[in-house]
Amino acid sequence: MDFELTEEMKMLKDMAYKFAVAEFTPISHECDKYEKYTPEIVKKAAENGLVGAWVPEKYGGAGVGILGNAIVTEELSRVDMGIGINIMSATFGLEAIYYFGTEEQKRTYITPVCKGEKVCAGAFTEPDAGTDVAGYRTRAVKDGKDYIITGTKMFITNGTVCDFYIAQCITNPEAEKKHSRFSQIIVPADAKGVTRNKIPGKMGIRSSDTAEVSFEEVRVPQTNLVGKEGAGFQQLMHFFDVTRVLVGAQGVGISQGCLDKTLQYVKERKAFGVPIGTYQLSMAKLTEMAIRIELLRTLVYKTAWLIDIGKPDYTLSAMIKYYGGQTAVFCANAAVELHGGYGYIDEYAVQKYYRDAKVLEIYEGSKEAETMTIGRVLLSK
Repeated sequence: MDFELTEEMKMLKDMAYKFAVAEFTPISHECDKYEKYTPEIVKKAAENGLVGAWVPEKYGGAGVGILGNAIVTEELSRVDMGIGINIMSATFGLEAIYYFGTEEQKRTYITPVCKGEKVCAGAFTEPDAGTDVAGYRTRAVKDGKDYIITGTKMFITNGTVCDFYIAQCITNPEAEKKHSRFSQIIVPADAKGVTRNKIPGKMGIRSSDTAEVSFEEVRVPQTNLVGKEGAGFQQLMHFFDVTRVLVGAQGVGISQGCLDKTLQYVKERKAFGVPIGTYQLSMAKLTEMAIRIELLRTLVYKTAWLIDIGKPDYTLSAMIKYYGGQTAVFCANAAVELHGGYGYIDEYAVQKYYRDAKVLEIYEGSKEAETMTIGRVLLSK
């Protein structure tokens, strides 16, 4: 077993972090305060091969696989997870096209996103169906050579800034098996009948665009079907199995960012004449942060590597999602506590990390859902 990153991966890691420090730091506070999306940074990131880094070079990506993409995600999140999401989620939903779409769809939709010319959004979650993905209600009814789509999607990342959606729809409502009723369809954001409204006031990741999207008899050609009709549920589950690795990488990044800021602070801040980092209770918190980060990073890298070599372990993906959110919340909480009162004001980055971290226990499968997934696998053995 070789745990050493290749020189290419080390250079990618270093480049992604330096890019984030240079580009995110000057605008981080402003974007958080005013909930500003960052299209100009997404464009710069694309020019540096950071958008869709997992995509093979023939489709416009950097071709560094899921491991490389996880490393990029980690380093961007280490500086500002909200702005980092704008870069990493520009391809959100494209996984369906890459794994299940036609060659023409790959050339038409994946390449422009990797070049920074377009942004994708996965239109999955609905007002009454989050973790219960089989409970979606959006319908796509055939009419001639088209689908007519009607329904509402909620909490859609990139919802008001994207150029197209990968929408989860019911196409076969009479199918005997509930999971065979769904399909995934490409919907242009400017299609007639698409209404999108930004959701303001999020607790964290405030520079990331989140929206409610309504489809009111939206007509798209049946050639916009991704993969097979009726296979949408299985395709969506595959999507989450892969992207949960990247949620874990976000957890590594934000946790490392918390540790970075806190180490700097506890070396400078004094109490009773000595740096507070020299106290045993402070060391205990710092040590547990470091241990959890190392464990999570190793788990993320291993799981990403297994996907890249064609031996995926999706139970590990569920573990990453569970432990990644837990680690991020723990480290953010510890960082705020070690900063004392200063950790509670927006002059210090750890209060933002604290707000950002919580979403990692919520989106792309709650920690409770991951517990059930892992538990079922354990009980089946």
